Amino acid sequence: MGLLLGVCRAGTGTMKRAGLAAVTAGFMSGAVYAQSFTFDNVEIEGNARVEAATILSFAGISRGETISAGQLNDAFQRVLSSGLFEDVVLTPRGSTLVIEVAEVPTINQINVEGNRRLKDEVVQSLIASQPRRVYSPSVAEQDAELIAQAYAEQGRLAATVKPSIIRRSDNRVDLVFEVTEGRVVEVERLSFTGNRAYSDRRLRRVLQTKQAGIFRQVVSRDTFIEDRVNFDRQVLSDFYASRGYVDFNIQGVSSELTRERDAFLITFDVEEGQQFRLGEVNVVSLLDDVDAAAFEDALKVGRSPVYSPNLIDINIARLERRALELGLNFVRADPRVTRNDRDLTLDVTFELTRGDRIFVERIDIEGNSTTLDRVIRRQFKVVEGDPFNPREIRNSAERIRALGYFGNAGVQAREGSSPNQVVIDVDVEEQPTGSLSFGASFGTANGFGLTAELRERNFLGRGQSVSLGFNTTDGSQSLSFSFNEPAFLDRELGFGLSGSYGTTDSDFAAYNTESARLSPSINFPVSENGRLSLRYSLGFEEVLDVAVGSQLLSDDEGAGRQTVSSVGYTYSFDTRTTGLNPDAGLIFRFSQDLAGVGGDKEYLRSSFFAGATTKVLSDEVTLRAVLEGGALNSLNDTNSSVTDRFASSGRLRGFEPNGFGPREGDFAVGGNYYAVMRLEADFPIGLPEEYGISGGVYLDAGSVWGLDDDLSGAIDDSFSLRSAIGVSIFWNTAIGPLRFNFSKPLKFEKNFDKTETFDLSVSTSF
Repeated sequence: MGLLLGVCRAGTGTMKRAGLAAVTAGFMSGAVYAQSFTFDNVEIEGNARVEAATILSFAGISRGETISAGQLNDAFQRVLSSGLFEDVVLTPRGSTLVIEVAEVPTINQINVEGNRRLKDEVVQSLIASQPRRVYSPSVAEQDAELIAQAYAEQGRLAATVKPSIIRRSDNRVDLVFEVTEGRVVEVERLSFTGNRAYSDRRLRRVLQTKQAGIFRQVVSRDTFIEDRVNFDRQVLSDFYASRGYVDFNIQGVSSELTRERDAFLITFDVEEGQQFRLGEVNVVSLLDDVDAAAFEDALKVGRSPVYSPNLIDINIARLERRALELGLNFVRADPRVTRNDRDLTLDVTFELTRGDRIFVERIDIEGNSTTLDRVIRRQFKVVEGDPFNPREIRNSAERIRALGYFGNAGVQAREGSSPNQVVIDVDVEEQPTGSLSFGASFGTANGFGLTAELRERNFLGRGQSVSLGFNTTDGSQSLSFSFNEPAFLDRELGFGLSGSYGTTDSDFAAYNTESARLSPSINFPVSENGRLSLRYSLGFEEVLDVAVGSQLLSDDEGAGRQTVSSVGYTYSFDTRTTGLNPDAGLIFRFSQDLAGVGGDKEYLRSSFFAGATTKVLSDEVTLRAVLEGGALNSLNDTNSSVTDRFASSGRLRGFEPNGFGPREGDFAVGGNYYAVMRLEADFPIGLPEEYGISGGVYLDAGSVWGLDDDLSGAIDDSFSLRSAIGVSIFWNTAIGPLRFNFSKPLKFEKNFDKTETFDLSVSTSF
């Protein structure tokens, strides 16, 4: 009588079960089949790493036990399903059962071949298979899927990864992942249907996904990534919601491959609905001990603004903050919205109610291996034992993410040791915060320049920023450093220390300069949008190499190196991030510096800057207006220095650097006063937006004037208005936003002003 149970595997890359081979029993006298077996001995062959006792435990066969053919088959399946063996054969030999096994090999080494777009260390971090461990075909297949997914996230949907093995001696294998990367699948066209209020061009600027353009080799946002498209659905919904389209809905997003299967055509099917404005807004109290009248002045809505969820959130926060100021805990402001379809308004009533009496038990922070706990904790306005406010916790989470220290930050609240207590769990994932950057620039004013900067935004995990920079152009060299502590003494008080050293040798000036400065400062908020900065500055200035022919500049050179010791302040007001209108912003700055706290110079230098921006014509056109000026008042009988006076460089387009203002002969000497107004509009010019080219028009007007000594009238330092109009071409390139200005001066002094019709610079906004 004989019985054979076996399994075989085939293939070098993936091992496949073939199943049981056969069960054969026979007697020489005829076809009589055995139904049961009794084994007095079990022999195990072929095992090297796995102990025989372990195999016997898998088989579950005891000596002298009578078992059926089915039970013998079950023993075979148990040994095989352990995952430790490639082949298993059970052979009865009389009263002896022989179990032959071929152990699964161990992994000798893991290699990745064919990968160019993903570095080896990135791919290796995705692989769960490990050298010197048992090889598992299923784990290798999962590793291949993860690698392919990483390529898909880069837009390489056609990438394939095949795991294979190379057999070595001593039952070892080399595991090789063969990668075929394929081409990037781009977004050839990004379009919309159903949109009427905003054009396709405007909506495309909202989305993270971009159409493939002329910089497709260096811009990765035009590759098709499914997760990015899903993110864009939410971004698009938020865009419309912030502009009063409360019924906005995305009917669907279609992603179709082109005939060549190398690009996607993406279409967002949207339903905009009507735009609603904010109607009546009031506060009512549902609490006997709370007077709603005390909260009325905390509302901030403006005059009939467009309805926005952000506007509602801002006012909820203001009302709940007012409750805390009045010593009222657990007071919540719940908005109740009444829809008026006839006049397309939404009335909002904020109901003051009593929230659950829940307290913060503790705040647990995980994942911060570098950043100190206190840097994260100070983003919370609550501490252990304070009343729990869900809205404040959400705001704290946003502040943590806004730090920029973490790739991911989650904040969740869970029940604590009792139902009236909560534990706040903060789970962060740190990301690099240091950078070393090099750059090049070119402008008609400064020529070719090189910059280098070393920056760390989370120095030693303390939330401090440190930077060291070097800049050189055709006419200047400078070295600077800065340090900033945003929470000095663990309060909402910023401390800064900055310093610089530089020299100038400009073709547009008749002198050179050398200067150095060291300045500590503190800054703190004084209102919701206002901030005050106080500073002290100590340094020196020196005028060198004055050209022959200028008495004023020669006097400055003769003064030698001058020590400057000054105190000053700056008040700033900025609504660009906290304003009620997402398409408009206002910024205002006023600063004064008083020199004479020691040192060689005594003066009061004042300056202001006011800028406003808004979008019109369905956000297609951006309007900007800037008004700025300054005054320098000497506090002794000496003349002001050219290094302290206001120069005309960069004030007005259409004029060369130092091209207008008081001049001594051919030399610009600056003025004690200046005032400038700049008006401009930016708009599309019909080119595909993936080219990154748009246009603009501008009007500049202003002047620089006034001297302490006009050399008995030899210098015209009177106020004389200058103005210029022009058109601009904006080009968002891979090396930065460039601006080409074509100007026509309208009003200037023909005798000594120096005008220009073209200049190239890096595009900036206030």
